[in-house]
Amino acid sequence: MWATGLLAYARHAATPDATPNATPAPDATPATPAPVIRAENLTKHYGEVKAVDGISFEVQPGESFGLLGPNGAGKSTTMRMIGGTLMRTGGTLTVSGMDPETNGPEVRAHLGVVPQQDNLDEELRVRENIVIYGRYFGLPYWWLRPKAEELLKFAQLTEKATTKVSELSGGMKRRLTIARGLVNEPKVLLLDEPTTGLDPQARHILWDRLFRLKEEGVTLIVTTHFMDEAEQLCDRLIVIDKGRIMAEGSPQALIRQYSTREVAEVRFGASSNGEAVARLEGIGVRQEVLPDRILIYSESGEAALEEVHARGLQPRTSLVRRSSLEDVFLHLTGRSLID
Repeated sequence: MWATGLLAYARHAATPDATPNATPAPDATPATPAPVIRAENLTKHYGEVKAVDGISFEVQPGESFGLLGPNGAGKSTTMRMIGGTLMRTGGTLTVSGMDPETNGPEVRAHLGVVPQQDNLDEELRVRENIVIYGRYFGLPYWWLRPKAEELLKFAQLTEKATTKVSELSGGMKRRLTIARGLVNEPKVLLLDEPTTGLDPQARHILWDRLFRLKEEGVTLIVTTHFMDEAEQLCDRLIVIDKGRIMAEGSPQALIRQYSTREVAEVRFGASSNGEAVARLEGIGVRQEVLPDRILIYSESGEAALEEVHARGLQPRTSLVRRSSLEDVFLHLTGRSLID
């Protein structure tokens, strides 16, 4: 889907010198694809502040890779270094085998960027935002016009093509920002907090669009502090706190490693939670005491609740849920993702 248009443009613009229909030697074995992104001991300091503190990771072609952490963890800083818009303090970083600092234009030609805040031109119409953005990549109008229609259909904005951006809802603006970021048919799409500020319905529509991109082979790099979003979108992720990697793996593997299958949440009231803690000792595998509730980690949340009641305790509210990446982060750092 995304490769056909630019391939046609490339054939129109130049005649390749390579011999067509070349075949590999009979005994040739397929090479392991090189990582699209490789970071080794990547650092970014602002004076004494270590925004990114020596992180290392790799992203494979076609992978949906996440950076999960609270605000200020270093996620956006890392994204800006990948995009070549922020110089690093130390370490090495390559994108498609190139250094973003020394090969910035070449790297950005293969990147799509969805920033944390929409930066659309509010006075232009929806279609115009895509076409004009495509001109920054040197793409011709004859190619951009049908491409814009294709992207509007993908973003479910065809009926809004001639509407001014200022008249769109937040969810529509976010989908337009993603569509605009795809105009150069990027190999890698950087999404910085893609659903912040959106209502649940808009978030699910956006997730669907991103799933479709992944099916087309686009590599996704997603920063988020929403654990459900990371679980939905990411094949693999790193958990970041204070500029350092706390854990790495698939969402399911991290939950299995750092949490239990279920969590029982009990609330006794702000003034009574502390008094209840001592009487809950020994229930479940471990417990976390938060300002508004107590979390009891157990393979069976219902069994944990039964034991709570058996001890004569009557929480004001209680629920049983499966463990999430929020619990992983809480276990690793002692605090919530939204602290």
